[in-house]
Amino acid sequence: LGVKMKLKKAIICGLTLGIAFVAINVVLGYMFTTISPAATAFVKNTGIELKTVDVGWSPVASIAWAWPYALLVFPIQIGINLLMLAAGWTNCLNVDMWNVWGKIFTATLVFSLTNNIVLSLLAAAVQVIFELKSADIVEKSVSSLSNIPNITCPHVMNLQCVVLAIVNRILDFIPGINNINIDADKLKDKIGIFGENSVMGFLVGVFIAALGRCSIKTTLQTGVGIAAALVLFPIAANFFIEALGPIAESAGNFMREKYKGRDFYIGVDWSVLGGRTELWVVSILLVPVELLMALILAKFGINSVLPLAAIINVAATVPALIVTRGNIIRMFIMGVITCPIYLTVSSYFAPIVTKLATVQKTLDIPSEQFITYYGTEGPELRWTIVKASEIINGNILAIIPFVVFTVLFIWYIKYMKKRDKDLENKALQA
Repeated sequence: LGVKMKLKKAIICGLTLGIAFVAINVVLGYMFTTISPAATAFVKNTGIELKTVDVGWSPVASIAWAWPYALLVFPIQIGINLLMLAAGWTNCLNVDMWNVWGKIFTATLVFSLTNNIVLSLLAAAVQVIFELKSADIVEKSVSSLSNIPNITCPHVMNLQCVVLAIVNRILDFIPGINNINIDADKLKDKIGIFGENSVMGFLVGVFIAALGRCSIKTTLQTGVGIAAALVLFPIAANFFIEALGPIAESAGNFMREKYKGRDFYIGVDWSVLGGRTELWVVSILLVPVELLMALILAKFGINSVLPLAAIINVAATVPALIVTRGNIIRMFIMGVITCPIYLTVSSYFAPIVTKLATVQKTLDIPSEQFITYYGTEGPELRWTIVKASEIINGNILAIIPFVVFTVLFIWYIKYMKKRDKDLENKALQA
């Protein structure tokens, strides 16, 4: 209504968007329920115990919302967004208010370490700025992959694109990989029926259950369950197209009237990419990799986390999807490379998250056990921000990781702009 959409259309689009979120979360929850027994069996068979439990994003979000100053992050995000739009520093109008919790979570982590409200809110503000600049850079990829024009994704998880862009550039020089570009459609062309979502999901589900030495019954049920999820994800994602297409068009027209000669994008949640089969195939294939790495790193004392609630780690595969434009081979390689980052950072945050949950009485946690969120979105940026807060205690060197990330972010902006331009030129030539 704020961008002059007609009442009837606004109501329908709003309800459809709500249905889209429900649908994608139902299928994602179903996939987790299906794959969790096989993953747990795999770990149990190794005999290794991990003391930190991955509880997923929902309990961590409740911890963030329990922070007394949480609501202050709303005006901070909206204010920064409007200022940057007016100054021409971003073309993203971020309407994704739900994911404000991600900024609150970062602020809460900083507050737990420093007990400084100003520094904590500053940490949230820094994350907002990075997210908006990132949204400008990934707009072409998000619009292309989702088939929804004039939208982008300011989600913090896409800040991992900074690291993945470096990996992508290195892969350009590796023979045998640099010339392979296989997305879901090309996979179907090459392997026929085995590239169908249902068959592919069934085979991957059976493979993971077999690794866990599950019974034949459980193995087949896991296969069928994953097959069902892969078929249902694109159907659920279509609701986002129905809802966000008209909203993005109205908002874009409204903003262009206010600021002549500029293009604007509407910032939405990552779920608009949920219809991409590559996203889910790679997420599932990474499950045994995540479990294996968790066990190996635990032996070296680097990891204490058992990936569980966030084992379908879209925080790793969404940015990989964006950077590679759906190249399954490169996405999988990137997932393997970043897996230790998620394990290390979630292990680092475990004592802080556990302390917050205990102090706020958000969750009941058994003694000598820790909780964390394995799929911590944008782990590199979030860790560098939290680490930098140690400067208040006199640790000047704590700012170095954040400075390094900022320098890499500047390079990433140039890299993505050149890559998008090259892709456009190839498309025109074709």
